[in-house]
Amino acid sequence: LGLPEDSSVVPEDSVFLASGGDSLMSLRLQEEVENLVGRTLPGLLEVILSKSIADIHHHVSKAVFQHSDLKDMRHNQKRKLSFTNKEGNNGQYMTLQGSEGHFTVDNRLKAFVALNRGNQVFMSSPKLTDSSSKVDYCPRRTFRHHQPCFCPVSYPTEKAVRSETECSTKSSRSATEPGMCNSVPSKQSPLSAQQLTLHVRWKSDTGKCVDASPLAVVSSEGESSATIYIGSHSHKIQALDLHSGSMKWERILGDRIESSACMSKCGNFIIVGCYDGLVYVLKISTGETFWTFTTKDAIKSSATLDPSTGLVFVGSHDQHTYALNINMKTCVWKLHCGGGSVFSTPCVSIQPHLLYIATLAGLLLAVNPNTGCSIWKNSCGKPLFSSPQCNKEYVCVGCVDKNLYCFNHSGQKIWHFSTSGPVFSSPCLTEQAVLFGSHDSIIYCCAMDGNLLWKFETSAKVYATPCVFCFRGVGCRSCVAAASTDGKLWILDAQNGLLRSVYELPGEVFSSPVVWGTRLVIGCRNDYVYCLDLHAAETQQITKDMPVVSATL
Repeated sequence: LGLPEDSSVVPEDSVFLASGGDSLMSLRLQEEVENLVGRTLPGLLEVILSKSIADIHHHVSKAVFQHSDLKDMRHNQKRKLSFTNKEGNNGQYMTLQGSEGHFTVDNRLKAFVALNRGNQVFMSSPKLTDSSSKVDYCPRRTFRHHQPCFCPVSYPTEKAVRSETECSTKSSRSATEPGMCNSVPSKQSPLSAQQLTLHVRWKSDTGKCVDASPLAVVSSEGESSATIYIGSHSHKIQALDLHSGSMKWERILGDRIESSACMSKCGNFIIVGCYDGLVYVLKISTGETFWTFTTKDAIKSSATLDPSTGLVFVGSHDQHTYALNINMKTCVWKLHCGGGSVFSTPCVSIQPHLLYIATLAGLLLAVNPNTGCSIWKNSCGKPLFSSPQCNKEYVCVGCVDKNLYCFNHSGQKIWHFSTSGPVFSSPCLTEQAVLFGSHDSIIYCCAMDGNLLWKFETSAKVYATPCVFCFRGVGCRSCVAAASTDGKLWILDAQNGLLRSVYELPGEVFSSPVVWGTRLVIGCRNDYVYCLDLHAAETQQITKDMPVVSATL
């Protein structure tokens, strides 16, 4: 934690993360403590991530000694969970209340598109809906796994991949297995193609580190209306004009913000979680608070929207996931997720209609989004910091055990792909491929049968979620934007993983990039949010080891 070597005392009220720790260091601390006491300590990771040093000591002492007369040490106060609905919940979930009140949409609103990390897109056309009619409005709001400007990628067929690599399909695949498909040249191999350049268009000072990922919202008024919403460790959340970077509004919430914002179905609000345990529902026009919902612990999970019902789902370190009706200001149900904190973002599958939740206990759960009833669950054995993502056939999630797991919607494990480091990066899925990063510093692209299509080695760990986008200045080919923790932004060809551009920000990066048109937005640990312009460059030879353009403060 950067303490002096002669430090023999750590203040008992110190919090591990606030003292310089991070998620990977917390895992190492957990392993060292468990090795020291010679046993597994359930729940220790969650305590390390969210409680004080005194609480960690108490948790270990209680688990190891189990004395009935063990005096309780000081604990952080926890808030009472309150529901607008006065009926008791008794633990697992609440049923949907009322008829279809939360389906109601203000028909006066204009259409909009909301884009989150990992190519999560929600498109709304309120003028096409009528809550008083019996018209099925669900098709008018689509939740796709690629951007509207995404252009198709032609990958080798499964037969071609197997022929080139001379390997058969296995239940486990590793990037280091001899003969696996790897289209990426070595470090020194040049790439001759039309390249991209990145230049800072604007930056916004938030006051402290920006680990949250941007939410981009564009209304029917056109791209000139595009707004970026993003929070910071400074407790601030900002609404920024995508084109100029000018601040539309700024709010200071109750604590650090690592949760990324989510758009409501009606288009009136953004929803963001906070370390103070509150879910904030803010008016998009002013940032004014419309509603707050209280959980019992810190919220690092980002909220996600069910476009078919308008319900918003968010996880908490109190080991629960909550379904919120924003317009009615009610909690529809809550679900205890099996003993592990919910760090990652829930994922909604439209068909079949399921909600996927990953926990730090290593569980992947599929639940009914309307009731919170558990449908199936699978244990991956190690904590899941990665957020699950799905397409029409599969759901994928990364694990600390160095694997990416793929399940079908019935809960059957189809395959797992092995890397050489923990996978904190959330996958980005298209219908044909899954892209993700690993702490082994590599960005992977796998076919949906688990075969490796290509991989690219960066210069540091890859925590962020890759983003697939179409840049029409390079022959309308799809590209991948990814970030490594040393602050470098990597632009790769989505088809073969070849390097198109690299750019270095002046700080570590744990935020995930979002690309709209020719603009890439990302947060940085130097306290700034950056918007970079993408431009086509002259044909040249570049290598991974060439000097990179850097941003300055």
